[in-house]
Amino acid sequence: MLGIEYPIFQGGMAWVSEAKLAAAVSNAGGLGIISAMNANADYVRQQIKACKSMTDKPFGVNIMLLSPFVDEVVQLVCEEHVPVVTTGAGNPAKYIPVWREAGIAVIPVVPSVAIAERVERAGASAVIAEGGESGGHIGELNTMALVPQVVDAVSIPVIAAGGIADGRGMAAALMLGAEGVQCGTRFLCAEECQVHEAYKQKVLSAGDTDTLVTGRGSGHPVRALKTPFTRKFAKLEANPATTQEELDKLGTGALRRGSQEGDDVTGCFMAGQSAGLVKRIEPAADIVREYMNDCCRLLKSNALVIEG
Repeated sequence: MLGIEYPIFQGGMAWVSEAKLAAAVSNAGGLGIISAMNANADYVRQQIKACKSMTDKPFGVNIMLLSPFVDEVVQLVCEEHVPVVTTGAGNPAKYIPVWREAGIAVIPVVPSVAIAERVERAGASAVIAEGGESGGHIGELNTMALVPQVVDAVSIPVIAAGGIADGRGMAAALMLGAEGVQCGTRFLCAEECQVHEAYKQKVLSAGDTDTLVTGRGSGHPVRALKTPFTRKFAKLEANPATTQEELDKLGTGALRRGSQEGDDVTGCFMAGQSAGLVKRIEPAADIVREYMNDCCRLLKSNALVIEG
């Protein structure tokens, strides 16, 4: 469907997924994705053109539907003939006909069966079923439970996401019925990823319990690494006297400060529960290759055991 060599998507992470990383993943045979985040069309156009200058392979743009610039970015990806659009933080139904008419494959991120069914009816090309193990904005269901239920509910391809940091996770996702995987946390430590070195070191030093979910009370839960910022946010959130306005003020700009400045005190470092599986900084091509080699080895060895 997408013209990629391997069924591996690099997640669209705000302040992380820019042109250099996306191009590197696409050149390695996966699908690199640029994050449009809350940026205007000028920024996204620059990123798209930069990506095109570094790869002739398919890549995508992730569009956050709550962005104040969503309408201009929707039009931009059509003008720039971007092959794939993934979406999050909203319902893409009203934009899908425009994208499909432009020849764009539309692949929304979904946290539940009901939303997967809704976007399929609206014309989505595929869905990314993302479990709550992932970093950033999350749903309630975990990947192991969510993916097979979405696979059973829709007829379009399902890409699994959330907690998939190596070939073992990829093999498991395929056994659950997914036709590919989306990975974010592992690519934080790609050489081509432009985040601050402190961000990468925090991921490398993280263990299995080193993430924290905040925002459940507001209905917008977010998973990030445990830091002074996230602990402070969680403490304030638990205090009934704290207003949503105070929380919003505290959170504004935190992801940028973490990813771009490495600010441990006021910055947020989003990462999934699989951070403990990330052990080194390496080229994106090596990450893609390791996923595929380990996944294929596992599937072949288990097939031989079953046949035997």
